[in-house]
This record gives sequence, C-alpha cells and structure tokens, in this order.
Amino acid sequence: MSKITAAITAVGGYVPDFVLSNKVLETMVDTNDEWITSRTGIKERRILKGEGLGTSYLAIEAAKDLLKKGKIDPLEIDLVLLATATPDMLVASTGVYVASQIGATNAFAYDLQAACSSFLFGMSTAAAYIESGRYKKVLLIGADKMSSIIDYTDRTTCIIFGDGAGAVLFEPNHEGLGLQDEVLRSDGIGRDFLKMDAGGSILPPSQETIEAKQHFVFQDGKQVYKYAVTGMADVSEKIMQRNNLTHDDVNWLVAHQANKRIIDATSSRMGVDDSKVLINIEKYGNTTSATLPLLLFDFEKKLKKGDNLIFAAFGGGFTWGSIYLKWAYNRE
Repeated sequence: MSKITAAITAVGGYVPDFVLSNKVLETMVDTNDEWITSRTGIKERRILKGEGLGTSYLAIEAAKDLLKKGKIDPLEIDLVLLATATPDMLVASTGVYVASQIGATNAFAYDLQAACSSFLFGMSTAAAYIESGRYKKVLLIGADKMSSIIDYTDRTTCIIFGDGAGAVLFEPNHEGLGLQDEVLRSDGIGRDFLKMDAGGSILPPSQETIEAKQHFVFQDGKQVYKYAVTGMADVSEKIMQRNNLTHDDVNWLVAHQANKRIIDATSSRMGVDDSKVLINIEKYGNTTSATLPLLLFDFEKKLKKGDNLIFAAFGGGFTWGSIYLKWAYNRE
C-alpha cells in the first residue's frame, strides 16, 4: 500500500465588499498613501461591516465558496479546523459554530490560534490527521476580523490589517502529492512585541482597560520586522536545503502577507524570482490567518499539478515556520 500524503484538493475564499483605501486612511490618521505603500506594499484593505457579523461570518462564506466550487457534500467532512486570532467570543469555539452553519454536522471542530502563523500550523495539524488514516476530509479555514481589535487612531496598526477568510480541503493522496515537509518554530520572546494586553485571564476587561485602549492590538513594529525578516527567511531556506530544492525547483512562494519588504527579503534569501512570488497584499493588507489561503484563492488557476509550493509565515508570540507542499490538481 502506498504512503498516504495530505493534499489540498479544493480552495475557497471570501473578502468583504467595503474597501478602506490609503486615501481614506489619510483623512483618519496622520499618514499618507506614499508612506504606507513604500513601507508595507498595501494600497487598500477590506473591512467587514454589519451589526452582529464576526469572524464566523467570514469563515462560513469562504467555506460555502469551497463547497460550491468543489461540489462537496458537507456531510462528508470529518473535521473543521478554524485558524483565527479573532474568534467570535471567548470560551465557545467559533469553529464549532461554523461547522454547524455549513452543514458539516458529522464533523468535529475546534479553533487553532498561533497569531499570523495559525493557518500554517493548521496545515500541519490537518495533514497529520489525514496521514494517520483516521480521517478522509479535513476542512481548514483561516479567518480573521482584524478590524474588531484595531484602533483606527493608531497609525502603526490601522494601516496594516484587514478582514478576510480562505479555506482549503485536505484529502488523502497516493501519488506523493501534498504536504512533503515542515519546519515550524516558536519563541516566547515575542510575547511583548505584538499583543493585545486586556481581555484575557491576566488582565480581564474593566472600565480602566477600556479607557486605556488595552483591547486593541499593540505592535512594536521595529522588533516584529527584525524577527520576521530573519525568521521567515531562515525556515524557508532551511526547508529548501533539507529537500534538496534549488530556486529553479520552487514554482511558487506562498508567503504571509504582512509586509512587502519581509516577503522580498524571504524570496531573495531563497533565490526565488519575483515572478514566482504570490502577492495580493496591495488589495487586502494583512488578514492574519487568512493571508495564505487567500493567496491560493486568488491564484488557484495558476497552480498546476506537481508544482512545488513553499509556504512561509510569521506571527505574534512569536510563531513562524515554512511548509513544502506539492500541488495536487489543475483547476478546470
């Protein structure tokens, strides 16, 4: 019997209609389009509007898109993993609600949180379930409503983040396609550089935390940038070396869309030509857990069966890593 590998067999995505452009941000905070674009590569980002709409709404829409395009019966799904840093609420798992809403009533579900690396770590988790032979269809969704935790008077963060969701289906493969290798890392040194101070068990919500704006994301940009450039480049180079891949062997770099300069530094270290780097940061900004699947969603038609994809991400905490995956299908 041939070895089971875990392959992506379907992709879906969703972004809200409302566009928050750099030009609009110029009217909100002390910044400008040229400054934002030159330092981040971002031109606009999508924001989810509407009373009572949270991360689950984004995730459900992305999952529905995948199910419809792939003509997949949700009753056949064994597991739903929701990678997110912005669950609808604490305690009650958002992934469980998403699974119920899309009709995946035979699946069990849970949330996975590793900041901007959540989807990457979710790929490893989904693949492990498939490779074990225990489950046949694992739906992995990356979704975040970052606008819910962003202070739009803080120019260091409000220019970066947007809302969105992407989804992939993992299934068993016997052709050697799918996830080949992974290098995943974490280091608690990053705990103070990218965080939200209040709302957790250390600092529960209070009138004081609200007045101090401690329920919004804080980022020490210089420190995060320094560690991200080194971390993403290191693991991406390492996974190529470990699998004897040259820059010619790599068909696509699928990098977390946090900052164009970080992506450029990673591709340069790998020796990968710009034409092989998937980029959509200018349209969506940093959608946290959704950046990697949204890249697959936007560029699915370019991906060919057998293509070598290198995924890379870096997130708060710190968390980071790289995954080598062989693409398993051609989009009709």
